Formats: sequence, structure tokens, C-alpha cells
Amino acid sequence: MSTIFEHMISLSNGVQMPQFGLGTYKMTEPEQTVKVVEKAVSLGYRAIDTASIYGNEKEVGEAIRNSGVAREDLFVTSKVWNDEQGYDETLRAFERSLTALDMNYMDLYLTHWPVSGSYVDTYRAIERLYDEKLIRATGVSNHHESHLKELSAVANIRPMVNQVEIHPLLTQEPLRQFCEEHQIAVTSWSPLARGKLLGEPTLVAIANAHNKTVMQIIIRWHIQHHLIVIPKSSTLARVKENSEVADFYLTDDEMAIIDAMNRDERTGTNPDTY
Repeated sequence: MSTIFEHMISLSNGVQMPQFGLGTYKMTEPEQTVKVVEKAVSLGYRAIDTASIYGNEKEVGEAIRNSGVAREDLFVTSKVWNDEQGYDETLRAFERSLTALDMNYMDLYLTHWPVSGSYVDTYRAIERLYDEKLIRATGVSNHHESHLKELSAVANIRPMVNQVEIHPLLTQEPLRQFCEEHQIAVTSWSPLARGKLLGEPTLVAIANAHNKTVMQIIIRWHIQHHLIVIPKSSTLARVKENSEVADFYLTDDEMAIIDAMNRDERTGTNPDTY
């Protein structure tokens, strides 16, 4: 039986990025972080998403080394934080993150937020890291269409990934369409809307029809929209449950019903007002 771990998204440079991975936001307890990441990799997870601001890059690297899975079979993403941005500052921040992870390269490195006056230079540094083969793909996070257009005007390499908040309450369809037209893969953060939808009657009904949980229904919705999705959980059972979404399909009607839940409602900050 196929698993969700076999699903890949081909980035614009041909690199294959797992469509499903583990987010590590707010995993701040070192021993628990190592345990959760080790468990995820043992289950089959091959993509791990971290960031310098999460304060857990060291533990993520340790768990990967403990996993017994070859480094080249994993996809590791990190991000440069806001007070580390700028050209030279980003290069130094990347070196700190790489040292914390204890790795020779990252698969993907992102600008965490589009800091005004800095994010263009930050992305220029990410381009350099790509040219020097220290990362396998370039990307950004929390970038609106306007930010992407500004980067495109000066970039030699278009961002390959944009990681943004997406869930049924914030579907971001215009931004997703723009990214698709420009060969920018989209990763969903906060894909479960921080639990806001777990008791939503329509989703409960769909979940019951498929003998699945509401969380599994929402993850499947992301997958069928060809989004990369990185749900976070510090609960080992939930890490397993989140991955059990390859054995069913949502119908077109069910997808449309979930799409219609959009209210442009964020659980996090709007990048324009960050």
C-alpha cells in the first residue's frame, strides 16, 4: 500500500521535495523534540521543517543522526529570522544554523518574514548559498504576491518555495494561483488552523463518512490541492495519525465544501503588518 511519504512535489529546478513533512514550531523541550523527530523519521517522514527562531535546530540534527536514515534521503528546511536578515547577516545566520544542525548542507533555506528594507538582500544571500551548493533549493516564507514580484525584478533565481499560512479558513487562492503560474511550490504552515476547526460540523460529517479524523480530512484537503503540508505535533500518536491520509480521497464536492469555508481568517500575523 502506498503511503503519504511517497508523494513528491517537483520544484522548478527538478529537486523532489516530499509533499508531507513534520513541522517543529514550538518544540522547545530538547528531549521531547529529539524523541518526536526520531519517531517521525522511523514512521517514514522524510521532510523536517525547522527555523533558527524555533531554538531546536540542534535537536533536529541530533534526531536525524540518531535515526539511522541516510542524510541524503531526508529533506531538511530551516529559515533565517528577522533580526538576522540582510546580505552578510543572512550568510552568517545560515552558518550558525548549519552548525547547529551539524550538517554539510540544507535542502531548503527560507527568508522567514519579508522584513522591510532587508528581505531582497536576504534573498540575494540565499541565491549565493544555492550557487555555492550549500542548499539544494531557494525559498521564502510569508511572502505576498507583491513581495514575490519585487524579488523577481532583481533575482537571478526565482524562489522555488513559498511557505505561507493556509487552511480552510484562509485558502489564499489568489496567491496560490500566482505561485503556480510562476513555478513556485507552496507549503502550508498552520495547516490545521491551530485546532479551530476540529469541532466544525461539516468537517465532522465528512470525517465520519471516511472513518477519519477531522485533522486527517484537512491534511487530505491540502494534499489534493497539491500543497506541501507540514503539520506539527509533539504527541507521538498524533504524529502517526497525521500521516495516515493516503488510503482515501475527498470527492470534488467535499473539496468544494471545504474550499467554501474560507473567511480570509488568519491564526498568525499578516505579512503586510508584521
